[in-house]
Amino acid sequence: MPNIKSAAKRLRSNTKKRLVNRMRKSRIHTSEINLNQEVSSGNKEKAAELLSKCFSELDKAAKIGTIHHNKADRKKQRLVARVGKMA
Repeated sequence: MPNIKSAAKRLRSNTKKRLVNRMRKSRIHTSEINLNQEVSSGNKEKAAELLSKCFSELDKAAKIGTIHHNKADRKKQRLVARVGKMA
């Protein structure tokens, strides 16, 4: 238990922030899985749509600070390469 008032507040805010970050990472992971399924099935139109959704999720997470912006860029680059191989 924290002895200082600010430490108690920090404990509460860290708990909330951890849940939000976990939710964002889960969304990113889910969108990547959906995209990979479409790439493996060969559906270009759906894959392009899901690629845009993945970009959005990654950019939002990087903007807030859930993941580093370089990690978001790296993931986007790899996803584009994976979708590009379909052509």
